[in-house]
Amino acid sequence: MSFLSATLSRVKPSPTIAMTAKAADLKAAGRDVIGLSAGEPDFDTPQNIKDAAVAAIAAGKTKYTAPDGIPELKQAACAKMKRDHGLDYTPAQISVGTGGKQTLYNALMATMNDGDEVVIPAPYWVSYPDMVLLAGGTPVVVETTLENNFKLTAEQLEAAITPKTKWFIFNSPSNPTGAGYSRAELKALTDVLMRHPHVWIMSDDMYEHLAYDGFEFCTPAEVEPRLYDRTLTCNGVSKAYAMTGWRIGYAAGPVEIIAAMRKIQSQSTSNPCSVSQWAAVEALNGTQAFLAPNNETFKRRRNLVVDMLNQIDGITCPTPEGAFYVYPSIAGLIGKTTSAGTKIDSDEVFATALLEEADVAVVFGAAFGLSPNFRVSYATSDEALTEACTRIQRFCASLT
Repeated sequence: MSFLSATLSRVKPSPTIAMTAKAADLKAAGRDVIGLSAGEPDFDTPQNIKDAAVAAIAAGKTKYTAPDGIPELKQAACAKMKRDHGLDYTPAQISVGTGGKQTLYNALMATMNDGDEVVIPAPYWVSYPDMVLLAGGTPVVVETTLENNFKLTAEQLEAAITPKTKWFIFNSPSNPTGAGYSRAELKALTDVLMRHPHVWIMSDDMYEHLAYDGFEFCTPAEVEPRLYDRTLTCNGVSKAYAMTGWRIGYAAGPVEIIAAMRKIQSQSTSNPCSVSQWAAVEALNGTQAFLAPNNETFKRRRNLVVDMLNQIDGITCPTPEGAFYVYPSIAGLIGKTTSAGTKIDSDEVFATALLEEADVAVVFGAAFGLSPNFRVSYATSDEALTEACTRIQRFCASLT
């Protein structure tokens, strides 16, 4: 009998982290690897936020805090939700976790029972299904299509809901596709959810500030206020504020859910880093002036990558509305063979060969639940992106 928990057999390690680690190993061995697998901005954390952290340290704010966040950060999250979305929350309705991932995980652990189902559009962020499985639930994956820009339709959502459905996990702009739902598209989904009062909505808004070409972000409870009492709106400071390592996420929702999440957190990690929390207060309350120039940089990089990838025979790359990812299809490359003799029969084989033969790290589409595709993170320099895409062009041109 294995000493390890049987629960582990339900889940797999994060493929994005695994690919990033493999690329790092090759780089350490002297290979000139360009990593496009990690979802991490290359910008430095803004100076005002770093200054707030230094000030917190100098003031001795380095002790335990309340398990799910300091009052000042909860109040800042309430102010942000009102300012950006017109939604009213009290600090008792806010949970602060060690990154956005923990808030999602806590919510699922606090609410799932055996047999409960969670509707998840694919492609999805790699951790959603595994967190559902760890919580004892059943992921119900609904595949979207390239033709529909990887967006779930109201008809698909309606068909996926059963009496066992507990949550619908929603992410816009999306990781891994960058697809953003317009207000009309989101209203079509919330109309479906209004017909199914037993289904709760978990809205992952981590990329809300990363939107281009006039795309206007909106969140489900904002589009349909009648869903307020069964929506958990999740966010954080990692992406827009270039604070991935600070590990601060937060969620806004009904008091009962937030209290249950607090109980889970009190018996697992307890409070997020105190210094990071004070930095996050400044992130939410302080100047947002850097967001627009950062977005212009991301938009330029997006256009560069989409253009170069679409020059490749066999690859189709749609132009996303937000985030910092593209999710090109390699349907036209399946069945071809690399110069090293590797037959491309899946996107995982493609991504592995691309890393081993062309020194470019991407993440294969199967990790996100939809193939044959791969994800590129363009949150790196123009020079690195240009060289990486040139290598991908050269690699694909060599396939026979």
